[in-house]
Amino acid sequence: MTYIAESVDVVVIGGGHAGCEAALAAARLGKNTIMFTMNLDSIAMMPCNPNIGGTSKGHLVREIDALGGEMGKNIDKTFIQSKMLNTAKGPAVHSLRAQADKHEYVKEMKRVLENTPNLQIKQAEIVDINIENDQIKSVITSLGAIYPCKAAILSAGTYLNSRCLTGQHVEYSGPDGLKSSQKLTKALEDKGIEIVRFKTGTPCRVSKNSIDLSKMEPQPGDDTLVPFSFENTEVDIRREQELCYLAYTNQATHDLIRDNLHLSPMYSGEIEGVGARYCPSIEDKIVRFADKDRHQIFLEPEGLDTTEMYVQGLSSSLPEDVQIKMLKTIPGMENVEVMRTGYAIEYDCVNPTQLRPSLEFKNIKGFYSAGQTNGSSGYEEAAAQGLITGINAALYIDGKKPLIIDRSEGYIGVLIDDLVIKGTNEPYRMMTSRAEYRLLLRQDNADLRLTPKGYEVGLIGEERYNRFIEKRELIDKELKRLKNTYISNSNQVQEILKESKSTELRSGASLFELLKRPEISYEALEPVDNERPKLTKEVVEQVMIELKYEGYIKRQHQQVEQFKKLENKKLPQDIDYKEIKGLRIEAIQKLDEIKPVSIGQASRISGVSPADISVLLMYLEQWGQRKADLVKDNE
Repeated sequence: MTYIAESVDVVVIGGGHAGCEAALAAARLGKNTIMFTMNLDSIAMMPCNPNIGGTSKGHLVREIDALGGEMGKNIDKTFIQSKMLNTAKGPAVHSLRAQADKHEYVKEMKRVLENTPNLQIKQAEIVDINIENDQIKSVITSLGAIYPCKAAILSAGTYLNSRCLTGQHVEYSGPDGLKSSQKLTKALEDKGIEIVRFKTGTPCRVSKNSIDLSKMEPQPGDDTLVPFSFENTEVDIRREQELCYLAYTNQATHDLIRDNLHLSPMYSGEIEGVGARYCPSIEDKIVRFADKDRHQIFLEPEGLDTTEMYVQGLSSSLPEDVQIKMLKTIPGMENVEVMRTGYAIEYDCVNPTQLRPSLEFKNIKGFYSAGQTNGSSGYEEAAAQGLITGINAALYIDGKKPLIIDRSEGYIGVLIDDLVIKGTNEPYRMMTSRAEYRLLLRQDNADLRLTPKGYEVGLIGEERYNRFIEKRELIDKELKRLKNTYISNSNQVQEILKESKSTELRSGASLFELLKRPEISYEALEPVDNERPKLTKEVVEQVMIELKYEGYIKRQHQQVEQFKKLENKKLPQDIDYKEIKGLRIEAIQKLDEIKPVSIGQASRISGVSPADISVLLMYLEQWGQRKADLVKDNE
C-alpha cells in the first residue's frame, strides 16, 4: 500500500550546499519544509577542494551572509586557514578564502539543519515528481512514498545519472563513491525538461605522513583575520591556523602525463560530458599550456583530525598507477601514499535557460532548480542559488513577487542572470570579470547592498538590521564630517605630508581632500584630526574606499542608471516574436526560447543583435501607444 505523507509547504531534493541554503531559508521564513538527501552523512559534503571562497567566490559567500544565509557563518566556525586574496590589487577584486575542516563543516551544518524549526531532513531518494495543471504537486521516493507539497526545489548536485572515471575504470556512483541518482533524470525528461551532460573532476588525497614537507614552500594564513559573516568580528574567529604548502610539477611529471594521455578518458573519447574550462585537469593543462615547464600545486590539509591532504591543481582521471607515478616526480612526494585516487565525474544537469530569473521552471509553477543541477560549478555558486530558491519558494506560497537581484546589485544577480539568459555550455564558474559593475559589487560592502533585501524578505532579524542601520549611518556621517573639516597648512600638517611622501599644502584643505591622495592613510592624519570619532575598522574601510575611489564609483553609478533604464523596459510575456517585423530568424528563436522579461535581458541573449534590440524598442513604443489608445477608447 502506497504511503502518502502529510502535505508540506516546500520539498528540497538534495542536501548539498544548494539544498542546505534552500531548506534553511524556506524553514526560517515559516514554511514547513522537508529536505531529502540520499545520505544523511553527506550533507554539505566537500567532495572536491575543502575550502570556501576564493576569487569572486568570496563575494558570493559574503552576499549569502548579507541576505541571511548560513554558509559564511558555518565556515567562520570551521576554517583552519584564512587568507584574503588579491590584496596587491584594488578592493573590487579582494576575495576572502578559507580552508575548511571538511568533517567539522559537515557536522556543523547538519547540526544547524537538525535544530531549525519547521525543517525535517530525511534520507531518501526522490525518483519522480507529480505535476497537475503545470504545477508541482508532490515528489515520490524510491520506496514509492508520496510527499505532497506546494513548492519543490531541485538541488541534486552532481548525482543525476552520474558516473566516476579513473582511466578505463567506470564506477556508476556519485562523488566519493556515494550512490548515484539513476531514475530522476528520466522523470524530468518525461516532464519536458531539457537535460545536458557535464563533467568535473577531483585530484587524489595523500597522506601527510608520507610527504617531506621541508622540500615545499609553507603557505601561512593571514595574521589579520576577516570573517565571512558580517555578524562576526576578528576576535570571534581568532584561532591557530594550519599551514598549506606550495610545490611544482616538472618536466618529468609532464613527460609521464604525455606518455599516458591515451589512457585518460578525457582523451580516449570515453567521457561525453563537457568539462570546466576554468578548472582544468592536469592532463588539460599539459596539452593546452604546452609551453609551461611547470605548474603550481598546493597541498592543503582536509581537517585537524585527519592526515589527508588535498592536492590542489592536480585534478586527474588518469589510471591509478599513473597518478601515483606522477605524484612521485614532485620533490617531497617521492614516497607518497595515496589515500583516495582522483577521478572525473560525469553527471546530468538541466539547461538553465528553462528557468525564470527567480530560478522557477518556466513550464512548471512552484518548481525551482538550484546549484550544479543548473550547470554551475562550485559550492559557493550552488549555495547562492539555493538561498534564492528557498526565499522564492516561500514568497511563491505567500503569493508575493519573487526576489530578483539584478546584475548591478550583486554577484548573485550576475550568476543567475548569466545562467538563465545566456545559458552555459560548460560548468559555469563565477569570476570577477563577469561583473560589469565590480567596483560597486565589492565583497566588503555586500551588507550595504543586500542586507535591506534580506530584512525585507524576513531572513535578517530586527537586532541585526538595527546594527546594520547604525553602521550605514556612521559611514555617511563620517564622510560628511571629513568633507566639512578643514585644516591649515601648519608645520605639523606639512611634516605629516612629508612623512607620507605627499606634496605639501600651499593653503588649507579638507580632510576629505587630503585623504583622497593615495599615499595618505586615515591613521596618518590622526594627530591633526581633533574631532575624530571612535569607529570600527569596518566603518573606516568603507569610508576610505568611498573617498579614494569616489570618481570611479560615481562613473559606475551612472552606468548602472543606464542599465536600469533598459531593465525597466519590460517585455510582455505573451509576445509572438514571429509577428514582429524586422527581427532576424535567430533572434526570434532565442527570444521565444528565453522569454526575457526586459529589453536589458534581451540584449544579453547570445544571438540577439543591437539591430534586433532597436526593433524591439520600436515595437514596445508602438505597443505602449496601442495600450494608451485602447484605454482612451474604453473611456
